Amino acid sequence: MAELPEIEIMRRDLDKDIGGRKIKTVEVLGPKRVVESAATKKAFGTALEGRKLAAVQRRGLLLTFDVGDDELLVADLGPNGRFRRAAAREEMGSDTQVVITFTQGGQLRLIDGGQSAVLAIVPADEVAERYPTLGSLGFDPVDEPMSWTEFGQRLMREERTLRELLLDPGFVVGIGPVYCDEILHAALLRHDRPAHTLITQEIRRLYRAIVETVHNAVKHRGVSFDDETDVFGEPGNYNEYLEVFGRAGERSRNGRGDVLTMRLGGITHYFCDYQV
Repeated sequence: MAELPEIEIMRRDLDKDIGGRKIKTVEVLGPKRVVESAATKKAFGTALEGRKLAAVQRRGLLLTFDVGDDELLVADLGPNGRFRRAAAREEMGSDTQVVITFTQGGQLRLIDGGQSAVLAIVPADEVAERYPTLGSLGFDPVDEPMSWTEFGQRLMREERTLRELLLDPGFVVGIGPVYCDEILHAALLRHDRPAHTLITQEIRRLYRAIVETVHNAVKHRGVSFDDETDVFGEPGNYNEYLEVFGRAGERSRNGRGDVLTMRLGGITHYFCDYQV
């Protein structure tokens, strides 16, 4: 599943590469559910044809494309969806759900083997109403950094464990199992520490770990598992910087100990025994 760094990389790539391109045709190959807000799959395509895609932005893990007339094309990619740039002649996989062909510059394809991604054309002033969870998002390490002192104040009000907090988008945006494990390891903190028990030094370590881990992951183009690639079909480079995730039984990259695992909520958690 793409987490905050991968979605932010996608946003930046798309904003730079397709900004201002005019849509020639739109073909919905997947089920009607992919464009559930439209009356029909054809109606969805007709509504976009002739428009230009511009100003790709991210709100939480949603991507929005300005399509003019005060409307946005909103993409909720779900756990498996991603966008891919392609030439019109390039072979199309069975997991291709939507194909947007530009008058110049090839295609933009929505790829989703899990068929959970959804596209919708939404009036710009109705996005918050249509996606109410956007109003309860926590701090965004990329777009809305906060001071470590404010972060600490929020942390001290929480009795939940650190792992529960990190995985809650109402506390911090877009952190999933991969970056949660990496952040906790970088901060030298256990997953089950109640948040309000952290001392000042630990709060600063956790804050720094969140910000630095996310920014470094964006810098190195994110992680790639199971043949996942970026918009241009290239794998991310951050896998080689992962300290613990996916490295059970190996030495952590800092060389201080072996990587251990446990199952938490049906998900494998990676950690080292010196996290406290």
